[in-house]
Amino acid sequence: MTEFLVRHFIKDYEDVEKVSVRTAYGVLASFVGIFCNVFLFVVKFVVGLVLNSVSVTADAFNNLSDAGSSIIGFVGVKMAEKPADADHPFGHGRMEYIAALVVSFLVIEVGFTFLKDSVGKIRTPEELTFSLTSVVILLLSIGVKLWLGLFNRKLGEKIDSKVMKAVFADSMGDVITTGATILSLVFFGLTGINIDGVVGLGVALVVMWAGVGIAKDTLEPLIGEAIDPEVYEKIKRFVESYDGIEGTHDLIVHNYGPGRSMASIHAEVPNDVDIEKSHEIIDRIEREAGKKLGLFLVIHMDPVEMKDEKVLKIREKTQEILQEMDPACSIHDFRVVRGEDQINLIFDMVVPLDYDEETRNELPARLAERLKQVDSRYECVITVDYNFVAKAEE
Repeated sequence: MTEFLVRHFIKDYEDVEKVSVRTAYGVLASFVGIFCNVFLFVVKFVVGLVLNSVSVTADAFNNLSDAGSSIIGFVGVKMAEKPADADHPFGHGRMEYIAALVVSFLVIEVGFTFLKDSVGKIRTPEELTFSLTSVVILLLSIGVKLWLGLFNRKLGEKIDSKVMKAVFADSMGDVITTGATILSLVFFGLTGINIDGVVGLGVALVVMWAGVGIAKDTLEPLIGEAIDPEVYEKIKRFVESYDGIEGTHDLIVHNYGPGRSMASIHAEVPNDVDIEKSHEIIDRIEREAGKKLGLFLVIHMDPVEMKDEKVLKIREKTQEILQEMDPACSIHDFRVVRGEDQINLIFDMVVPLDYDEETRNELPARLAERLKQVDSRYECVITVDYNFVAKAEE
């Protein structure tokens, strides 16, 4: 009992420590972002008024919205730090995703506002004033945003923060749009042709596109996304590395915020091993998954046949036929129940989630028919299952 309490006290302490370190990084990134963006807003706004440039002014207010985004990010990180309670047993980690989603809507709104302003400038162009000093100031802005973006990317990768990664993407968009603004000013200085409205339009579209991208990235974990193939392989290899585990399947991962994941998996164990021994192995894997993977893992134990040659041959034949029919499918939980006049083959068949309903119904029927051709006594009881792993990027 004492060992149990000590173990859980240490685990809780480590979890709190990880969350506090993550929050410290988030607060640091937020304050740095607020300072840099307010500074750039003031500089660009003054330059925009002097030059009477909508593209420069649009860029300035984009920086102001970025400062607001940093404030929202700060609030989101602090709220995500709150520990689990009776109403939220898995903590408040998803608040960080919600904060990033709010940021995306602000970015889109700012882009839309300056889209209207740019269209107005295209219809009725206003006079520009070229100034080498202004170009130098905007180049300084590019340097600041480039540094801020790389700073957030480094911290974001360190603590796996979608908010910081979104800030990095937004900062790179700012670098591009400010570069386009400089291009319009230099072009006007060399040719006298005013393309400010057109460039402002491009800036607005890039800002809106960045907002849509941030929204997409933050909505996916909120809605529930497929398992990353690397994460899938990492968990699968970890569980299968233990003696007494013959294979795994049906891995599902639920994300409750960065560093707060819960997973369930089916582990195959030999059916002739004492159930208490297998259960002891499962318990050990679950405990060590929390320490080594930072994952709350729940394992379902599936006994499988490992010695009966007849069953193994039938399973091998079934897998062979299925591979011929569709290599994307697989089987697991294979059992054989023999009767006097028929032999029941009971198993789960994994079908890709993107197959249509007709295909999902047709494949098990075709497999059952092929197996009946092997032995007329075979009667298949097939449960269609799905794989929740995302497709690997090529």
